[in-house]
Amino acid sequence: MTTRILTGITTTGTPHLGNYAGAIRPAIVASRDPQADSFYFLADYHALIKCDDPARIQRSRLEIAATWLACGLDADKATFYRQSDIPEIPELTWLLTCVSAKGLLNRAHAYKASVDKNVEAGEDPDAGVTMGLYSYPVLMAADILMFNAHKVPVGRDQIQHVEMARDIGQRFNHLFGNGKELFTLPEVVIEEDVATLPGLDGRKMSKSYDNTIPLFGSAKQLKDAVARIVTDSRAPGEPKDPDNSHLFTLYQAFSTHEQQAAFRAELLGGLAWGEAKQRLFELLDNELGEARERYHALITRPADLEDILLAGAAKARRIATPFLGELRESVGLRSFREQVQVASEGKKKVAKAARFVSFREDDGFRFRLLDAAGEQLLLSIAFADGKAAGQVTKRLQAEELDLHAELNAFSVRLDGEAVAYSPEFSTDAERDAAMQRLREALAPQE
Repeated sequence: MTTRILTGITTTGTPHLGNYAGAIRPAIVASRDPQADSFYFLADYHALIKCDDPARIQRSRLEIAATWLACGLDADKATFYRQSDIPEIPELTWLLTCVSAKGLLNRAHAYKASVDKNVEAGEDPDAGVTMGLYSYPVLMAADILMFNAHKVPVGRDQIQHVEMARDIGQRFNHLFGNGKELFTLPEVVIEEDVATLPGLDGRKMSKSYDNTIPLFGSAKQLKDAVARIVTDSRAPGEPKDPDNSHLFTLYQAFSTHEQQAAFRAELLGGLAWGEAKQRLFELLDNELGEARERYHALITRPADLEDILLAGAAKARRIATPFLGELRESVGLRSFREQVQVASEGKKKVAKAARFVSFREDDGFRFRLLDAAGEQLLLSIAFADGKAAGQVTKRLQAEELDLHAELNAFSVRLDGEAVAYSPEFSTDAERDAAMQRLREALAPQE
């Protein structure tokens, strides 16, 4: 079974070596698992909560997109997109907001921390608190639930938000699912083994400490940064203590076991700190050199990055758009043209076990046919206008169906042209049963 994994990437800064070792590198390795369906998105709506500098947000989006691609993320296999390119996300956020209890959001850590800080300072508890900060957990829930992610890898500070997404999704399912689980409830994956690198001064590598090593600076910048790593005062020839050396910890994060053993032996044998720093620089430069070249090539071609991200957004929206249509249907935001009138025993009645749902996408107008349980039977091709789509739905109800089996799915044709397609099925038997259900649901009126 394929497991869908979703990860959001904050877009308010420039990635450094700690980000690479702790998040980027392991995530890209995980995306290559054939059993994983990986979704990675630039969380640029979330960035607006923390940053009000448009230039910084724009630059960060560019740098982070280039970084992940340069480091080896395969945008053809993973789904890589900007949050702001998925208009279904803010719409789903509102649907979820309408079922999210205020008491639940009151308990969010970020909001409580802001309130506590204000109270300590003797200010109004909500001073400086925006609705973006307050409702952040609902937007995060929409990010996760829109794509029915099975697993969400997060650090411990984000566990609560995934748990809140579960609570909100479960509430929505209860109110509007009509017995069906509309949302998959996500599972938290705690990143216990994430590498936490020391910075130049030995504290955790962080921009807030100004102790970072640039990820894709020039070779000279990298060498200069490594030269500033704080070491003890032991002279050349004196044994060094690898287990208490920040420099050795950094070396471990990027070397093989054989390299580590050799480096440890050299330090114990009295290797000079200057030579040790040169070894670390050479190791890092070898690790990052090719990726650095790809990064700078991408940064100079922002239009190429735009194309990659828009392609990822289109891929994501092929899931999001029809699913949001189903969610709109579930809460009662339905088309007035969707009811199917059928004849039965000489009198007409409403509520046939199928209904059409019309919606609009970037490429035109489409419709879906849902059965009584809300399961999708058909998804149409794109039409130039709503009138053309409506005419096709009328013909499907009035004419004998022309169905064509196509491997693990089937199409519906009018005048020899396919106008709608079924979902994919696991077996021919499931496909054939769905074709029969469709015939029964759209039997012409007498």
